[in-house]
This record gives sequence, C-alpha cells and structure tokens, in this order.
Amino acid sequence: MMIDRHQLHAEKARRNQEAALAAFIGKKAEIDAMLARLQRLSDDHFDAQPDEINWGHVGTLEHYASLLKRITDSAFGEGEFAD
Repeated sequence: MMIDRHQLHAEKARRNQEAALAAFIGKKAEIDAMLARLQRLSDDHFDAQPDEINWGHVGTLEHYASLLKRITDSAFGEGEFAD
C-alpha cells in the first residue's frame, strides 16, 4: 500500500507540532525555574544585609529591574513593545 503525499505531509506536520509542544514545555520549565530562583533571592533581600546597603546595591537592583522590565514589556505589549 502506497501512502500518498497528503498523508506524508499530515504526518510530518503532526510530528513537527509535537516537537514544538515539547520544546515549549521545556522552555516554560526553564523560565519557571529561573523565576523561582529569582523569587528566593528577592525573598532573601538579594543577599544584602541592611547595615551594608550602599548605592552599588541600588544600582544592581536598578539593572535587574531594567532587564525584567524589558521582559514584562515584551510579554504584555507595553513600553517599547506597545502597539
């Protein structure tokens, strides 16, 4: 029995979609792990002791915040990513 082109195309498309789904789930897990690590670090005040806080710590948090803002702006279509 010969499989026609349409069946082959449909099978290839199905396998491609399954591969995309698996890759998506893997990337989501990677992001979830990074978010969890960041949350733990934030909960611990970014390993800073109150009596040792200086402007360098503020600059570090400003840098982190600017990177996260780029991500949230992209994810929510805000800032430079707004329509």
